Amino acid sequence: MRPKLVLFGDSITEESFCDGGWGAALAHQFARSADVVLRGYSGYNTRWALRVAARAMEGAGDAPAAVTVFFGANDAALPDRSSWFQHVPLDEYQRNLRSIHSFLKERWPSAVVILITPPPIDEDGRLQYPYTDGPSGLPERTNESAGAFAKACVAVAKELGVPYIDLWTKMQQFPDWEKSFLRAFHACRDGLHFTPRGNRVLFEEVVQALKGVGLSLESLPVDLPLFSDVDPKDPLKSFDN
Repeated sequence: MRPKLVLFGDSITEESFCDGGWGAALAHQFARSADVVLRGYSGYNTRWALRVAARAMEGAGDAPAAVTVFFGANDAALPDRSSWFQHVPLDEYQRNLRSIHSFLKERWPSAVVILITPPPIDEDGRLQYPYTDGPSGLPERTNESAGAFAKACVAVAKELGVPYIDLWTKMQQFPDWEKSFLRAFHACRDGLHFTPRGNRVLFEEVVQALKGVGLSLESLPVDLPLFSDVDPKDPLKSFDN
């Protein structure tokens, strides 16, 4: 039976199967070796994700090989601005990550849980194309706040001893990361969601994290014989084993 990779997160996960998305790239990468199961929920924070986790994982099948947990971009919304209702205090964010990890490990003890930090924020893009009207004229998400939540996510991952991807730090290692990696839903830049290049960065990081726990194209068997291994003289015999 093919192993499963479950992607659990907010809108950046929900849209990961769009053209050029990081989830679609994973599905292509493991096309004959693993099934990628999408569980993305636009706008959700860790508080909401924890509340619906059991329902969200219904239908995900038997124990997946790995689960990515990618929340924090909404938790980090500032509490005194237009997206205040999505904000989760930093200490609660960490507690929620621990609880989501505990839920997943109780449900699937053998599954590897990979935590992903929120990405950086392009505040200029956020101001130009705000998701909601903000009377203050200030962005309701800042890179500083996203960075604090990223550090908190890394701290939880180290505490739990689970693999993690520090996407906030990784993306900012590249020049012009704001315009290269971040976009909006409808072709307008919003300083949060990913361009194809941004999706590629996360895809490559997830592949490396999976490889680090023994899940790679080299380690996973190919499902059913390859075309090149089919005996042209007796093709059906190739499928008997």
